[in-house]
Amino acid sequence: MENNGGKPLIWTGLLLIAAALLLTGYNMWESERAEAENKVIVEQLEEVIPEPTHPETALIPEPAIPEEEIPDYILNPNMEMPTETVNGYEYIGVLEIPELELKLPVMSTWSYPRLRVAPCRYEGSVYSRNLILAAHNYNSHFGRLRQLHTGSQVTFTDVDGNIFSYEVISLETLMPTAVEEMESGDWDLTLFTCTVGGRTRVVVRCALI
Repeated sequence: MENNGGKPLIWTGLLLIAAALLLTGYNMWESERAEAENKVIVEQLEEVIPEPTHPETALIPEPAIPEEEIPDYILNPNMEMPTETVNGYEYIGVLEIPELELKLPVMSTWSYPRLRVAPCRYEGSVYSRNLILAAHNYNSHFGRLRQLHTGSQVTFTDVDGNIFSYEVISLETLMPTAVEEMESGDWDLTLFTCTVGGRTRVVVRCALI
């Protein structure tokens, strides 16, 4: 007599495998879509971002620069970050991670729909040295943050053309509920994303060079 008791389990297993493959394929498609869209946005931002007058202004003693040429953010570090609007979204600048071959636009404010388009400012400011950026775990966004290490270089250029160079100081793994831990600490720049499945967050802490 044929035993058919195992067939439902086999079909369930096949369906789960198919669902996993479909999800993987969808995530790859989303990553490629985001990458293509981000390239266009970066190109549009670079058309309006002026050439930096003093790329390393933050490291130059103020008396060495005529006062009229000192960037506003040094005179007023609590100022709001300027924005440029592209396709209906406001952007505060461009983030570069050479080691991962990433060049990404950064939106001024975050929401889950916005994260599907580009990395977003979670909170803080590059001027007050407490900027926190969030992005999806697409490979074309922050999905490869774990590949960074102490000393990795990160650059942020605001829409006024001011360049801020950082180096990675540490990598952390936090739970999604660890909001206070995410926001605390004396870090000039923090990058974070969720791991696949959203169980934990990969967090990269950076210091201004």
